[in-house]
Amino acid sequence: MKKLIVYTDGGSRGNPGPSAIGAAVYLPASRQGGKALQAGNEKEQLIKEYSEYIGEGTNNEAEYQAVIFALKKIKHLFGKKKIKELDIEIKSDSEFLVKQVQGKYKVLEPRIQSLFLQIWNLKIDFGKITFFHIPREENKKADALANEALDKEFSVDRLL
Repeated sequence: MKKLIVYTDGGSRGNPGPSAIGAAVYLPASRQGGKALQAGNEKEQLIKEYSEYIGEGTNNEAEYQAVIFALKKIKHLFGKKKIKELDIEIKSDSEFLVKQVQGKYKVLEPRIQSLFLQIWNLKIDFGKITFFHIPREENKKADALANEALDKEFSVDRLL
């Protein structure tokens, strides 16, 4: 089974406020054939990175949207048949999201319930997906991608 490591992050400026998401997809050190980059605690090879401005929302909504976005991008990148063979590790600095998708926290807020169900339904198409909570300092790439999308949306050039 081929393994992917996916770092996701979502954030809002204000809560709620303008929001964006970022995702970085890596091959683990054992699967790489090229130059490795340091991400987290092991050397991993970056294969794709994504970011997008998503409009108004809360930080938690953006965290969920980042995972949904990443899973959809992986599905598009590898195709429906190949994703059944993938072992995906999703790493997020959102303890809230990780504990909810692991079934350790209840999902009480209706808007989060809707996002939770989207992840649940997307997971059906994949092989194995495991969620890990990581410290913020190990999620710098996904955080930077989300912030770049926010900065780009509100840059002076865009306003002119």
